Amino acid sequence: MAEIVLMSDPRVAAVPVRECGERLVDVRRGGRLPVDGRKADADGAFARLREGVLERLLKAQETLPEGLRLLFVEGYRPPALQRRYFDGYGAELRAAHPGWTAERIRSAASRYVSPPGIAPHSAGAAVDLTLVDADGRELDMGTPLNANPEVSAGACYTGATGIGAEARANRRILGTALGNAGLVNYPTEWWHWSYGDRYWALATGAPAALYGPREPV
Repeated sequence: MAEIVLMSDPRVAAVPVRECGERLVDVRRGGRLPVDGRKADADGAFARLREGVLERLLKAQETLPEGLRLLFVEGYRPPALQRRYFDGYGAELRAAHPGWTAERIRSAASRYVSPPGIAPHSAGAAVDLTLVDADGRELDMGTPLNANPEVSAGACYTGATGIGAEARANRRILGTALGNAGLVNYPTEWWHWSYGDRYWALATGAPAALYGPREPV
C-alpha cells in the first residue's frame, strides 16, 4: 500500500494558503444534490461548501452510472466544532492508550478528525458523501460513513482489502467520478473528498491552497 500522508503530517501544515475569497454556498439550493440530514445543524452550516467545490461535485455526479447519485452528508464545519471533534476523539484515544505520547495521540486522531487550523472541512473545501441508487438507498461501501478506524478495524480506509467485492466496486465508482472532477480523497476515510485545501495542494503538487479556514458568517 502506498504511503498515507496523515493530516497531522508537517508537510500539510507547511503548505501556504492563498485565500481566493470564494464564497460559501448552500448545496441545498436548486435541489441538484440529494442532501442527508444526519449532520444537520440549526444554522445549516453543514450544507455549505465553497462554490468551486460544489461545481466539481455536480460535474462528478453527471459522470456516474445511470441510476446513481451522490448523497451529500457534510460540508463546512465551523472551527470551534472541528476543535470539539478533534479534542473529543483524542480524549477517547488517550483513555484507551494511556501510554501513548501526545504526538502519537495527535497523529492517531488525525486518521479520523483533522487537526484544527488545517481542517479541510473548516475551509469549506471538504465534503463527506456516499452513493445512492434511484430510490435513495445507500449503496454498500464496506462500512457506514464516518466509521472510525477502531470500530471498523481499518475497513474505513479507502484501499482496505477486507471488504466485499461489491463495496470495492462502489468505492471505485465514487473515486473515479470525484477524482476525474479534480477532488482528492483522504485515504483513511473513503467518504472524505476535498478540493482547494492544503491537503489537496500537497496531493496534487499545487503551489498553495486556495481556501483557508473560515469562521461562520
